[in-house]
Amino acid sequence: MEPDLSGVDPLAYNLATRVCVGDALTRSASMFPDRAAVLDRGVVVSYRELDDAAEALAASLLGAGLTAHEPVALLTGNSWQTLATYFACAKAGLVAMPINVQLSSADIAWILSDAGARLVVVDAALTPILATLGDVLEGATIVVVADSAASVPQGAAAWSDLAVRRGGSRVEVVIEDRDVVQCLYTSGTTSRPKGVLVSHLSVFVAGMTDALAMDHRWGSTWSVLVNVLPLFHTTALNTLCLPVLFTGGTVVLPGPFDPATLLDTIQRERATHLMALPMMWSALVDEQGRRPRDVTSVIRAVYAMAPMSRELLDRVDEAFPNATVILGSGQTEVVPATVLQWPEHRWSAPESWGPSVPSVLTRCLDAEGHVLGPDEVGEIAYRGPHVASGYWNNRDANAAAFAHGWFHSGDLGRVDAQGVVWFTDRLKDVIKSGGENVSSVDVERVVSAAPGVRECCIVGVPDPYWGEAVCAVVVPDGTVEVDELAGRVVAYAKEHLAGFQVPKSVVSVDELPRTATGKVRKHDLRDRLRGVGPDRP
Repeated sequence: MEPDLSGVDPLAYNLATRVCVGDALTRSASMFPDRAAVLDRGVVVSYRELDDAAEALAASLLGAGLTAHEPVALLTGNSWQTLATYFACAKAGLVAMPINVQLSSADIAWILSDAGARLVVVDAALTPILATLGDVLEGATIVVVADSAASVPQGAAAWSDLAVRRGGSRVEVVIEDRDVVQCLYTSGTTSRPKGVLVSHLSVFVAGMTDALAMDHRWGSTWSVLVNVLPLFHTTALNTLCLPVLFTGGTVVLPGPFDPATLLDTIQRERATHLMALPMMWSALVDEQGRRPRDVTSVIRAVYAMAPMSRELLDRVDEAFPNATVILGSGQTEVVPATVLQWPEHRWSAPESWGPSVPSVLTRCLDAEGHVLGPDEVGEIAYRGPHVASGYWNNRDANAAAFAHGWFHSGDLGRVDAQGVVWFTDRLKDVIKSGGENVSSVDVERVVSAAPGVRECCIVGVPDPYWGEAVCAVVVPDGTVEVDELAGRVVAYAKEHLAGFQVPKSVVSVDELPRTATGKVRKHDLRDRLRGVGPDRP
């Protein structure tokens, strides 16, 4: 059965029935116009102001000649203008494309060229990047987010001029549920970055699911999220900020991570939600121990990107007494969170990823694409509306990703009888040593607790005897002499690991190389450590 729509104007029908991320902001603004949507380093932006800016900018982007489904590149930091630009693209039927500003100039230029971006929004402080990109932006429109007109280079447009709403009209264009709303390029740690295309439907369903899982509420009480992760990454954008804005909460952007500033902000704004990387949580609890703040308002303390030791989890529990501490996981291609611990998993399964969220089905597959049974190890795969529409301009990657009717994550793990997902390793990071498969994650959990170790990363290095040798790269904590540390680490590992898992070599470094979101760049370490050999048996 289908309705007879021959007498209905297509645009009118679309406006009445669609899933559009831009409409979500309008709904929040109509209900809570004067409530603070964003607190940006002292600047208070209400829902009315955020929605008006997004509407005005949407009209300006279309007025600049952009057509449906075109990308708008964002070379911007964390600001209310970044969020307004994202919503403007959503309202105009354009594709928001935040770019990791910490990438090399060559990677940024490649992304802009690959996407065919004709308009770039850039922070005034980041305009020097443009000069390093060669002729890739020849003929492109440059829009600069600046505090004053003097900071806008000649020939560029001022964001503030384009985001001033004139009159009461709204942008009304046809936007289909499966139209792409965002393109986030993956980090490209082993190859060229890949553009992940995600639809309005995926972003909205994932956002509302996250709101449910994180206990964001629509009404007279609302969430206050403090976000220190970069908005060019899916975690900050899709998992943290959008669910809060979809439900009428307040997003606080305090600037770059600083534990003292962050704790002061939590106390001042009575923040309810916080997500941080393990190394950030460690710094926060240290600072809280030095000068305690009132952080009893925090009800959700989420960590991601890497496991946390039980000792650190206990310290977070103590420092944030009213917070439920949980792990969230996901990836750019399956709008996170895709799996999320329930509160009880903090105690019953703290090393797990937790169960799937309600709108995602997670299974493990064998090499032929068959679904495995409980506790059988295979590639973690997903189905559901969170899954991205595909990669831009990459036919082969799409064919591999969607084989057998599942999205293939590239992660190795298992799903137990209770539906809890247990991550083993990235497929590319499994170390094949002496005929055994060694999970780098399992070894990292042990070595990180060894005496004298503050942080660690486990990688495989080529070896003529073992094939690959397990190598522990550690950051010392200063409590053990460096010349004794390797022996201590190996001895501790032998007490807690199988023989084939014990590191064959230990290398001390001042810090681990990381991406902008805190993930260790293991490929950098592998490249750096080629030729590091173990002691022979």
